[in-house]
Amino acid sequence: MSHVANSKGRGGFIAGFLILPLALYLTFVIWPYIQTFGYSFTNWTGQSPTFDFVGLDNYSALMKDEVFGGALLHNLLLLVFVPAITILIALFFAFMLNAGGRSGAGGVQGVAGSALYKVIYFFPQVLSLAILAVLFGAVYRSDEGGLLNGFLTKLGLVDPAHPIEWLNEPNFVLWCLLLVVVWHGVGFYLVLFSAAMQSVPKDIYEAALLDGAGRAQTFFKVTLPLLWDSVQTSAVYLGIAAMDMFVLVSTMTSGQFGGGPDHHSEVMATVLMRNFLYFGQAGYACAMGVVMLALTLILSAITLRATRREHVEF
Repeated sequence: MSHVANSKGRGGFIAGFLILPLALYLTFVIWPYIQTFGYSFTNWTGQSPTFDFVGLDNYSALMKDEVFGGALLHNLLLLVFVPAITILIALFFAFMLNAGGRSGAGGVQGVAGSALYKVIYFFPQVLSLAILAVLFGAVYRSDEGGLLNGFLTKLGLVDPAHPIEWLNEPNFVLWCLLLVVVWHGVGFYLVLFSAAMQSVPKDIYEAALLDGAGRAQTFFKVTLPLLWDSVQTSAVYLGIAAMDMFVLVSTMTSGQFGGGPDHHSEVMATVLMRNFLYFGQAGYACAMGVVMLALTLILSAITLRATRREHVEF
């Protein structure tokens, strides 16, 4: 009887601590999702307290919306390249900083000055996206005073009289934004992968080197399999970031809430905000939000499934 009473007492104690956080989560996270889903079936303007039920009209309109379709393609393009480039660069730097130096009496070690490099690489992560927008706005300035145009002019690759308008060139603008996201994220994932590498016994690297494995073989045959769980998690988080991009696009590109020139840098989040705040089509914007949520969940599940492999123990 005392054991049963203790179990009930412990359960009540735990439930007491969970009730308030759960209530807050349901109120401020789950309930807004439910409201958004409900509003997506209406013609709500975002201001009027009255609205009509329109069924699936908003979703059928989305299927014909060329701007939203183009924004979806841009998000998918970012979804492929942002995680791939960021993870590859971060993995390479993390490997060099932890096991890329010469092996000596102290065993396998990183390159000289690796501790300082980690701080330098992580520095962009402490900057807010608003600061990044201002910083790279100066880099991409469409005159000779811009850092990139000035550098290319010095090399003789750009005519000073006709500098490249990086953020107004349809073929360049999305790749310029992608570069900002990668530059911002590499440092964080470098530290994440470095922490995972430091938990790997150095004996494993030393054994691989003694067996004649080169740096590339050590990376692909030893480091990558042991860090796969961290890589998988990083791919999901970077995929979610690639499905957003609102802050950078809205602050760095032309147009109402960004997306210029001529919708060539449009992403789903900017189309959503423009419809919600500028055109007053809140119900239609909610339908976009539901589609974004569904796509993010589906793509996250696919990523986890596609990158799943047997856990490697050491």
